[in-house]
Amino acid sequence: MSSDQENIQLLKDIAAGSRQAFDIFYEKYISFVYQIAFSIVHNHAEAEDICHDVFLEVYQKARQYSEEKGSIKAWLAVKTKSRSLDRLRKNKDLLIHRLENLSESKKMEPGADLQFLHSLEKHLIIEALKAIPIEQREAIIRSYYNGETHNEIAITMKKPLGSVKSLIRYGLNNLRKQKALMQWVGIDRGEKK
Repeated sequence: MSSDQENIQLLKDIAAGSRQAFDIFYEKYISFVYQIAFSIVHNHAEAEDICHDVFLEVYQKARQYSEEKGSIKAWLAVKTKSRSLDRLRKNKDLLIHRLENLSESKKMEPGADLQFLHSLEKHLIIEALKAIPIEQREAIIRSYYNGETHNEIAITMKKPLGSVKSLIRYGLNNLRKQKALMQWVGIDRGEKK
């Protein structure tokens, strides 16, 4: 029996209620799921919670896997990314922390996951960015989404380096304050703002 067939059999056994099959499946895929979750949320505790949610769903809904729709890894990756993005949408502080961490990670070689995350975050916070001053918005977009260094931004914007750093810092602070951002991440559940 091939490795793929063994893993499919594990899912069938999980669907039939086998705790042992679940334990084996978990050990095979926990690091894969964790790496995806952490690459999106950049928070160990949140990534662990996401893993818990994903594997709980696997345990409860193993029958949902369909070989025709793709590999087990693809199935798990979709579940993990979906849960991770939901977590970012619902947690304003986690999103802001993730956005700030992007500036530190931009020196790294951008992989497909990081490029996907940049694209997603750009889409998700566009409304909040519209509500901050134009120069702050331009500096943040150039830094986080265009991957420009602070020196490059200073040259393009014809501003001193210290001013560019201040624009980015104040821009991030203003993003934190945006009521639009709170509404966007789903804080509005009848609570007073």
